[in-house]
Amino acid sequence: MQNLAQQQCLHHLGREAVARCPECRLFFCRECIAEHDDRVICANCLNKIVARFTERRSPARFLKSLILAVAGVVTAWLFFYWIGLGLLAIPTDFHDGTVWRTPFWNE
Repeated sequence: MQNLAQQQCLHHLGREAVARCPECRLFFCRECIAEHDDRVICANCLNKIVARFTERRSPARFLKSLILAVAGVVTAWLFFYWIGLGLLAIPTDFHDGTVWRTPFWNE
């Protein structure tokens, strides 16, 4: 195994290598490396790591979100509809104030 001082960059053959990528174990110059999570890594390996964590949006996921949104709106509408029916079931005498004037024991 050769020393780091004797290695050359994989992409730039005339330049000496300053770091070795811990993922692919290849040597690179200063322009070909990046720092990620407190370690030096090459661009190809960094793209692979980022690709693992990027979320891919699919039509099925959009459809699921749409269905959940519609279900939420329908649930809210039903809730307020039933509350309205309950309020409509209250007798009109209650709103006029005559229910409060008549004693309950005289009925």
